[in-house]
Amino acid sequence: MDTGKKRWYAVWILGIFLVLLGGCGKEEEDTIVLRVNNWEEYIDEGGWEEEDAVVLSDGTVILPENGMIEDFQEWFYQVYGKKVKVEYSTFGTNEELYNQITLGDAYDLVCPSEYMIMKLIAEDLVLPFSEDFYKNTEHHYYANGVSPYIKKVYDELEINGEPLSKYAAGYMWGTLGIVYNPSEVTQEEAAHWDLLLSDKFYKRITIKDSVRDAFFAGVSIYQKDWILDPDFLEQNDYKEKLGELLNLTDSETVEAVEEILSRIKDQVYSFETDSGKADMVTGKVVANQQWSGDAVYTLDQAEEDGIFLCYSAPEEATNLWFDGWCMLKDAIAGDREKQMAAEAFIHFVSRPDNAIRNMEYIGYTSVISGGESDQISQYIEWNYGAEEEETDTIDYEISYFFGKEYFVTAPQEQTKRQLYAQYPPVSVMDRCVVMEYFDQEENQRINRMWTNVRCFDLAEWWQKK
Repeated sequence: MDTGKKRWYAVWILGIFLVLLGGCGKEEEDTIVLRVNNWEEYIDEGGWEEEDAVVLSDGTVILPENGMIEDFQEWFYQVYGKKVKVEYSTFGTNEELYNQITLGDAYDLVCPSEYMIMKLIAEDLVLPFSEDFYKNTEHHYYANGVSPYIKKVYDELEINGEPLSKYAAGYMWGTLGIVYNPSEVTQEEAAHWDLLLSDKFYKRITIKDSVRDAFFAGVSIYQKDWILDPDFLEQNDYKEKLGELLNLTDSETVEAVEEILSRIKDQVYSFETDSGKADMVTGKVVANQQWSGDAVYTLDQAEEDGIFLCYSAPEEATNLWFDGWCMLKDAIAGDREKQMAAEAFIHFVSRPDNAIRNMEYIGYTSVISGGESDQISQYIEWNYGAEEEETDTIDYEISYFFGKEYFVTAPQEQTKRQLYAQYPPVSVMDRCVVMEYFDQEENQRINRMWTNVRCFDLAEWWQKK
C-alpha cells in the first residue's frame, strides 16, 4: 500500500472511531443513572429454579430468570422510551444508611425504616413525590395497589405538620413479637412481653440487640398493668393513648425501662442481631424476640427439620414497623428525569407480580394488596390455603388489609404460625403502635440507658465508689 493510501486509510479508521466514540458518549449521555440503596438481601435477584415457581389460580406462573433490577431497566425503556441504569447498593442498619447520607454518599432512592424516614424528613433531606405519583393511571402500581390500611397509616403519621405519604412509599411491613416453641412455652406465656423475665426459661430466651426493639419490650412491661386495665382498653381514643404510652421517653420512663432491661440481660441467653433464628431451629433457645418477617423464615426453616414453632404478638402491644422508599433531595437535585425514574422504580416493584416475587424471595410482607388485581390474595391462598380434604380449618379474615371483605380458608394452626405473622388479624392490628423517631435529647437519654444496660450499670458502679 502506498503512502497516500495509508494516510487515507488511517484517516478513515480514525473517522469511524470518532463516530463510534461520539455515539457511545451520546448513548451514555441519554441514560438516566439511578442510584438506589436498599437493605441487604431485600429484593429479588432472579435465577429461580423450576421448583421455586409460584403458580397462581389464574394460571400465572411466577418464575423470574433475571433479577428485579435488570427487569426494571428493560421495563422502563419499554414504557418511557428512555434508558436507565440502576447503580444498586445495600446497607445493614438504618444508622449505617444515615451515616452514608450525612457523609456525602449521593443516593437518589433509599429504603429506610419508619423512624429513619421520619428523621430524614424532619431534617429536610427528603424530596416530596411529584403531583402525578398518586394518580391512578397506567403503570402507577403503587398508587393503584397499596393496601388501604398501610396508606392510612402513612397519611395519618405527620412530620412537621405534613403526612408521611407526601415523602415516602411503603415497601415491606410487619410486627414485632415472640417466636416460641409450643412444646416448651405455652401460648399464654408467649402472650406477654414479661416472658423475657421468666425464671422458668432462664438463659433460654434471646432478645434483639437493638435499642429500639428492646426499649419497646421494656416499655410494654413497665406499662403492662395500665395497658391491660379494662378502663384503658375501653377508651374511645385507646389507640392514640396506647401510642402515647409506648412512645414515652421522659426520664422516669427511661430509668424504669433501664432497670427492666438490666434484669432481662441477666435472664436471657443473649442479645442478638441474627443468631436467634438459628438458635430457635436448633433448640438452643425456646423463645426469641423477633420481627415478623424473620419469624416466618424461622418457622419455615424449623418446619423443614420437623419442628413446629409459633409466633405471638403480645397482648400489651406490638410495634408496627415498615420499610419504605424515599427520594433524597440533594441527590435528585431538581433532575426531573431522575425523579421520574425513582418514582417509576417504586411503581415497578409495587406491581402485584413483582411484590409477590419480592415476598417469596425475602420472606417479608409487601405493603401491596393489589387494588383491582387479585394476585396478592391468590398468593396468600397458594401459600396458606387449606387442602380440600383438611377438616381442621378456619376462615381467616384479612379484610382490613385489602379494604374489602376477604377471608382465606386456612389450617387452624396458621392462626399461630406464618399466616398470623404475615397478616395479623384485626385484633392484633388494634394494638399495633408505630414507634416514632427520637429527637436529639431523647436519643442521648435512651442511648445512655442502652450503654448502661449493654456495657455496665453506671448507678451500681457509682454507689460502690
